Amino acid sequence: MSEKILIVEDELNLRKLLSLLLSEQQYQVVEASNSEEAIAIIKQQHIDLILLDNRLPKMSGLEALKIIKAINPDIYVILMTAYASVDTAVEALKLGAYDYIVKPFDLDELKALIHRTLEFSQAQKNGISLVPQIELANSDNKEHILTNSLNMMELCRNIAKVSQTNTTVLITGESGTGKELVAKTIHYYSTRSTGPFIKINCGALPETLLESTLFGHEKGAFTGAYQRQIGVFERAHLGTLFLDEVGEMSTNLQVKLLRVIQEKEFEPLGGNKLIKSDFRLITATNRNLQNLVEAGKFRQDLFYRLNVMCLNLPPLRERQNDIMLLARYFANQFCHEQNKALLDFSIDAVEALNQYSWPGNIRELANAIEYSVIMSNGLFIYAKDLPAQINANRDIPNLTVNFNDADSPSTTLKDKVKNYEKELIINALKNHNGHRETTANALGVSKRTLLYKMQEYKIFEKIN
Repeated sequence: MSEKILIVEDELNLRKLLSLLLSEQQYQVVEASNSEEAIAIIKQQHIDLILLDNRLPKMSGLEALKIIKAINPDIYVILMTAYASVDTAVEALKLGAYDYIVKPFDLDELKALIHRTLEFSQAQKNGISLVPQIELANSDNKEHILTNSLNMMELCRNIAKVSQTNTTVLITGESGTGKELVAKTIHYYSTRSTGPFIKINCGALPETLLESTLFGHEKGAFTGAYQRQIGVFERAHLGTLFLDEVGEMSTNLQVKLLRVIQEKEFEPLGGNKLIKSDFRLITATNRNLQNLVEAGKFRQDLFYRLNVMCLNLPPLRERQNDIMLLARYFANQFCHEQNKALLDFSIDAVEALNQYSWPGNIRELANAIEYSVIMSNGLFIYAKDLPAQINANRDIPNLTVNFNDADSPSTTLKDKVKNYEKELIINALKNHNGHRETTANALGVSKRTLLYKMQEYKIFEKIN
């Protein structure tokens, strides 16, 4: 007898597509368009697996998940969500979901996930013991990973999973991609969240000072050691130790770090008593540790110890969908700090931000937006308000337009830009049948910005 799968999805076309896909895989398929229907079905029928959309009318998928697991704790649920959110992923796993997948998803990936889930279900029925679920502590963490990019969605999924373990994690990526934020997110969603989060930049301290900072020292251990100092290995007890730029660590300290990882004990400098510490280790680097190993600059045995779980952060230039999402987030933040009216971005500013390559990644973007907020004189950030390097090499669109006075000697550059912007908006509205939200998305601006521009240029809502 084939397994029975319940699809809970309010979007008709997607629900029918999934139903057809799973029927072709010889599964029995049942459909529901909302949470209430789904709950009624599982009360009446045996269901092996539920594909549960999170954004449902009236009752969300997460709310339905609580009720479903209360009715049948053994039922397997895969949550489908339109946003890559660590919060959603962790909450889903806490409530008993087996896994979650982010829309739009690859159908082959979904099929593989369903197959793995049902295999796991069968293993449980056959008496194979399972790892008990870990309860996550609450956190006051205020920082969040923001993304709309596909290549970050899998990363969010992995962060949610690894946060529930004590596994050593290596975070790789270029400078400014947010490695520390990922480390903090893992800590704050873990069972160690009530413990300390200690960060040390291994590349910012000379070797002797770094060694003392890591291990601590006794009074008189060396010249200038006037009192005992507790090291971060000891301070991180029952919490998380984050070693940033671990690739900069000397070979001598690499040997000592390896011993601490293996033994979970160490001696302070100048001391002769072993100190035990229970900490979770997360490291990060913007260098290729494998290349350093091959060059003899990083110990291979330490690399294997650190690289149990590797999370790689893509650079911002490979996260095109995130540029404006993050830009607006930083604009709101800096407007609040500077006590300025809430700003949005003009079309030319959006183009400039999207065309720039962002070698400094998210850190550079944050700095650029802070500069722009300070330089702006109104409700909008224009391209002229952005730092010079962002405009330096960008492709400026051809501003020749077919308005009668476009080439008039009395027409200023500002007027020409406005004429061009007006024509862009009119054409976009025509292409999208006057639908303002779709038009705003196509232009890369918020709906509020589009409405403001339509009012400014006296563009009527009905486009003929």
